[in-house]
Amino acid sequence: MRIIYIFTRATGHVSFTHTRMKKPVLLIVISLICSCNYIFCQHSNAYYILVSEAYKLYESKDYLNSGLKYAEAFKADGNKGYLNDRYNAACSWSLANRPDSSFAQLYIIARKGKFTDYDHLLADTDLANLYADERWKEIKEIVLANKAKAEVNFDRRLIALLDTIFNDDQKYRLQITAVGEKYGWTTGAADSIALILKHVIRYTDSINQVKLTGILDKYGWLGPDVVGELGNSTFFAVIQHSDLAVQEKYLPFMREAVKNGNARADQLALLIDRVALRQGRKQIYGSQFGQDPETKMVYVSPLEDPDNVDVRRAEVGLPPLQEYIDMYNLNWDPEQYKKDLPKYEAIEKTELLTEDYPSILDGDGNAYYKLAKKLDNTTILL
Repeated sequence: MRIIYIFTRATGHVSFTHTRMKKPVLLIVISLICSCNYIFCQHSNAYYILVSEAYKLYESKDYLNSGLKYAEAFKADGNKGYLNDRYNAACSWSLANRPDSSFAQLYIIARKGKFTDYDHLLADTDLANLYADERWKEIKEIVLANKAKAEVNFDRRLIALLDTIFNDDQKYRLQITAVGEKYGWTTGAADSIALILKHVIRYTDSINQVKLTGILDKYGWLGPDVVGELGNSTFFAVIQHSDLAVQEKYLPFMREAVKNGNARADQLALLIDRVALRQGRKQIYGSQFGQDPETKMVYVSPLEDPDNVDVRRAEVGLPPLQEYIDMYNLNWDPEQYKKDLPKYEAIEKTELLTEDYPSILDGDGNAYYKLAKKLDNTTILL
């Protein structure tokens, strides 16, 4: 499934994309399978195009051709592939009743990729055709051993705390997504509900900011080996949603964490872009989007050196920009973008002047809290 800034424990295909939007409000994509634990790093544009085609074939239930397209993608880059793409290939091959091809991918991610998500593996109905095969038992044993080894140094107390913080970070953002999908993003009903949720999100973010920075100040940017993949990504999620001063303070923390293998380079790219734009500069990786308040059209926020953005994206493990913006039916044309850039810069400048981010001590904090409590019981609106 394609996921836009939403955490999921769902079964089946997994994928992730990162965007910046005023409406829909920013969410974050994190999946336990879509971690930065790549079997190999950096790929050509051809690889990303082929993988995207493979996923579309999976969505259309053309599982055999999906598997073949994944195989073509891996071959295009010297038989290299991201862990989540190989997992998805295994799903397609399984659904196409090609167990040998499916197990070939599962053995790669289990043995070489040290895949650890045992619960997801067992719950994934895409792999049901493999259950009767004797190799399924071996795959389960390898993944379970990987999981046990990966969790030796887990701090369960911190993991539980970070899980709560992450759920708080996401729940109202998920509601805004549901509102937009139900009413449409340009309707008055969606605007009214989203405005209420926006204030609730700001208040919740301010609380999470206090909790999370307390952990960072005491323990530093802990890696997945201590707090798990979700806990590790929670550091990024909260800082990405914090006020500019907090982002500026902890950006160096994350840079150092990436160097030490305790944070993901693709997530760091998103934070770098967010900080640059909030400082009135251009983004580097094209990860942040804006929306024209008049036309409601989505655009890539002001970007440095548009001609070479895909080179920079590849360096941090992000797919080509065109794949990134396909979800909005946009076409990446660097020449046209450069012509339109002054208009986008003017919009962003106006937004910077009106952007505010209430802290936990904000005088309206109690009102935000009451709205949050009320909305917990009004999901019927969605």
